[in-house]
Amino acid sequence: MPYPFTLPTTSAFSFSSSFSCDSHPSLPLSASTYRGVVRDALKKHKRLPPSSQTANLSTVISSLEQYLPYLAAVDAGLSNQPVGGEPVTTILESTPCISWRPTLSGDLVPGRERPRVKIISLEHELYFTLSTLGFANVLMARATLQPLYSTTLDFQGGQERTTVMTTATKYLLEAASIYDYAATRSEQIIGNPPCADIAPATLRALASLCHAEATLLAVLKDDPYPAAVAQDRNKSDKEWMFKAPDIPKVRAHLYARLCLAASEHAAKASALCQSARSGSGGISSGFLRYLEDLRRTSRAKACRFFGIDAELGGDTAEGIAWVRAGLHELGVEVKDASAKKGLSLSRTIKGLSEKREDRRVDKETAWGADAGKLEETRILELLDAKWNKINDTMNTRPIPPISALINKMPSGREMHTIKPYQLPTLDRDVLEAMRAPPEHSEPLEGEASSDDETLVDTAASDGYNRTGTPRGQYY
Repeated sequence: MPYPFTLPTTSAFSFSSSFSCDSHPSLPLSASTYRGVVRDALKKHKRLPPSSQTANLSTVISSLEQYLPYLAAVDAGLSNQPVGGEPVTTILESTPCISWRPTLSGDLVPGRERPRVKIISLEHELYFTLSTLGFANVLMARATLQPLYSTTLDFQGGQERTTVMTTATKYLLEAASIYDYAATRSEQIIGNPPCADIAPATLRALASLCHAEATLLAVLKDDPYPAAVAQDRNKSDKEWMFKAPDIPKVRAHLYARLCLAASEHAAKASALCQSARSGSGGISSGFLRYLEDLRRTSRAKACRFFGIDAELGGDTAEGIAWVRAGLHELGVEVKDASAKKGLSLSRTIKGLSEKREDRRVDKETAWGADAGKLEETRILELLDAKWNKINDTMNTRPIPPISALINKMPSGREMHTIKPYQLPTLDRDVLEAMRAPPEHSEPLEGEASSDDETLVDTAASDGYNRTGTPRGQYY
């Protein structure tokens, strides 16, 4: 499940205070108008409770997509590049001063948000805008997937699950395309970025992360085990018995290689984010922990499918070894089947963690911030218990060592290709309308900065997610 990103907020800014356009005098005013809509949408989104933020995401995405063509036109005009086949001339009259609040950078003071960063370049404004659009698309994918993990909503059938995951994949691939474009563009700029959030390495890492998540969804679409575990835990489900999951042998091996590809993308994202770290300006530890958990979970899934492939071929002992290799990848100790059952501290803590995660899903807060580690652990432990019973009673064979199996893992196989992102441009008729001088100036003097406004606390109590601003603090 995708990472629960926090959308950034930004200060007010008047393009007319720093730019003029001889060819299209109304362009700076129009850009300021649409930027103001973005600022208000982000401000409103942050104030909403988590359960209401999902419905507001489409508004945020729409405002960002409407603002981007105007921002791109002003930026293109600085280098006299044509927009939509029409020449645009923008003149820099004074250095712009814009501020954004980073949300991926680590906290300077634990429990408090980082201060805003000042940017003086339209390129950095573009990267922040594109990054925010990518975050919003990832959050839309999360919102789409949420019903699949809820323990109180009606259980989703096969067709509904396929539709949900196809839609979520579309959002993730769109986000990957956006981040790939921003990373490629930022790598051509000389100089240090104002913060780690829009560093070239971070943007490239976010593209790899979305690619990994989309690849895992291609597996999840046909993986019956998460659905079986979710159905077993769903309180509203009345079917206490369901058909045993069935995966064709060839497909199981293919899914394993797809999971390994996702693990490679997650490892790449983790390495890139580590390279972007530099003291207090580095990436937050919660996000880095998520990337490492995603890498481990993807490899554990691959081990599970190799185990299913072996079990379908009649080698239950090797299947058990692969399952235990998956648990080893997750850092989970394999349970001894002969151990005495009863109360234990580890089992109690695990049960509390599962219940806490279920409540996060139902409240639409920071659920899934462990990258699916808990869910995969449930599945692997289920298969380990089931196959051990079969191996002990029907075809007893020694279980091979897991080290030999891990060393012979094949390379990953790609599922998706990231399509090039096309930065939206203004239509010719819109440009023609902006040749006329503006009818009025921007009334920005009396507008309060978002730094002067308070915010109710919408923080999620999750160790992997960023701590929100306490009630009454500025944002």
